[in-house]
Amino acid sequence: MTILGGLDLHRRQITFDYVDTASGGVSTGRVVPASREAFSGFLAGLGTRDCEFVVEGCTGWWFVADELSRAGMVAHVADPAEAAALRGSKKRAKTDRADARHLRRLLVDERVPESWIPPAHLVETRALGRLYLDLLQARNAWAQRIHATVFHHGAAPLGSDLATVSRQQEALAAAEQLPEANRHAVNVAVGLIGCFSDELEIVHRQLCWVGRHQPAANALQRLFGVGELTSAIIWAEVGDARRFSSSRQLIRYGGLDVTVHESDQHRTRGHLSHQGSGTLRWAVYECGQAGARRTSPDYRYYQQVKTRCGHIEASLSVARKILRRSHHILVACGDDVLTEPTSRLPRPAMTAAA
Repeated sequence: MTILGGLDLHRRQITFDYVDTASGGVSTGRVVPASREAFSGFLAGLGTRDCEFVVEGCTGWWFVADELSRAGMVAHVADPAEAAALRGSKKRAKTDRADARHLRRLLVDERVPESWIPPAHLVETRALGRLYLDLLQARNAWAQRIHATVFHHGAAPLGSDLATVSRQQEALAAAEQLPEANRHAVNVAVGLIGCFSDELEIVHRQLCWVGRHQPAANALQRLFGVGELTSAIIWAEVGDARRFSSSRQLIRYGGLDVTVHESDQHRTRGHLSHQGSGTLRWAVYECGQAGARRTSPDYRYYQQVKTRCGHIEASLSVARKILRRSHHILVACGDDVLTEPTSRLPRPAMTAAA
């Protein structure tokens, strides 16, 4: 027999709806709790490996797809927005069972809007890249808080970069002039910045190792402005570039395409769509800023755009070029894109304080 089913994920339960194509019988229910162990037990109780299940690509899809693969079954991941659009315009009550039934019907009708399922080592690198960006943003937020506190009380302005030890010492010295509560706030912020910097160093080292040892990521470093860190992030976020029919689709995936709203004779100025991977967008923008260097092959183009629109727009324009070239390089790499790095980076030793 062949089982085709849909799964609706929540943090507390997994709602399932599947049909036995041999008998035509439909079964519904819930897996509680929504954990690997409980879901693995549910799959074992089906009594067959000839199963296909579809789940929306929301939080939690990875462990469901991984368990299906381990059980020898077929996993499908549906794009959430496209799956919702396939419901049609008619208003219906939205419940967990209705969502699971809708996904099951899409699978039976072979209308699932498929999303690509990356291998485990690529998912791990994606997690590292997103952790790096989260840590960087958190460190910058605390640094901005220090600048705001110091300025609010009229103390001497600090240097813009508080990531270095010398600048942190300057911030602590400036805080001596502040009231006690604000002085304590600056001390806490400086301590957190130091913690974030230590963790950033560890994650940075791991990502650079991937950039050196993964063939496709290493190939991306032929592009001007792309280093070990950004090449690893771009490789992990893009994955198998052959799933994009053109480089334009990859730019849209990165949220770097310009959207323009038109109504009658009114036309608004174009803005970035920001629909897609924010981590990929950050990485290629960092690479695009290298267009300001005189040795860059895009220096003349950068200057032309900067004259009209400014530095940010010029860097974004160069970033689009880099993303297009990355698409061609990754496609040319073929199956090397999916290969695992040659060896594993040793895990950082845990300190007593940790």
